[in-house]
Amino acid sequence: MLVRIFIILITLTLFACSSRNTPAPVVNAQAQTPLNQKVKNSLTGTEYIVKKGETLYSISWRAGLDVRTIASINQIAAPYRIFPGQKLYLTKKPSKPSKNKPSSETLHKPQQKVVKKPVATEKKQEYGESARRKNSVNSSSSSSATFSQKIKRWVWPAKGKLIARFSTKKQGNKGIDIAGSRNDSVKAAADGTVVYAGDVLRGYGKLIIVKHNDDYLSAYAHNNHILVKEQQSVKAGQVIAKMGSTDAERVMLHFEVRFRGKPVNPLKYLPRR
Repeated sequence: MLVRIFIILITLTLFACSSRNTPAPVVNAQAQTPLNQKVKNSLTGTEYIVKKGETLYSISWRAGLDVRTIASINQIAAPYRIFPGQKLYLTKKPSKPSKNKPSSETLHKPQQKVVKKPVATEKKQEYGESARRKNSVNSSSSSSATFSQKIKRWVWPAKGKLIARFSTKKQGNKGIDIAGSRNDSVKAAADGTVVYAGDVLRGYGKLIIVKHNDDYLSAYAHNNHILVKEQQSVKAGQVIAKMGSTDAERVMLHFEVRFRGKPVNPLKYLPRR
């Protein structure tokens, strides 16, 4: 009798194994997935409805766009205040073609030549100076848009072993990961203003985003405690949070730097250890 039951159990086990068509999913020891697989925040559509707790900086972070781009598209002036339920456009709306078509009479009408009157000789210098001023303003505005505003001083945001580096791959790490112990100090990497402090961005846990200037932002993820508020000014090396494991597989700091909305390698800016 016992032999028969044993044979039946073996048969059932073999049948169950043979019926599996796909391999069992691989899960780490803590049953959590890596950050690059957990973050489901990228915005790829053309429109977005603002949710509670979001800022224009957190939305631009998700969209991978410069905050000034979204602000310009939606005609939002600094300091870029938004509200829940507000519709934002992430791309420029296509301009509608004009319905007023030119008449055949207008098309065939000969154009009249415009004769420019010479400017008085005594006013040449005046016009020349104003033109120089205008060119100077244009060149300065264009240069500010072309050349980046450098950060004078960068510091490491946390002490600890570097456990993951920046990757340019599509699903790669968009920053660096620094190991540590719970409640280790997390510091601002450079002078700036806190533009986001919360836990709305799934996959980042308790997150802080600091604006250093119009070009550079930095982010500090997985914190256990946030010690700063939005719109608060911070100095390089100032403790802004306590390290944790919120939305992470271990205690660590995930640190990112964005240049005009795009992820860049933080190790290019941080001093050598």
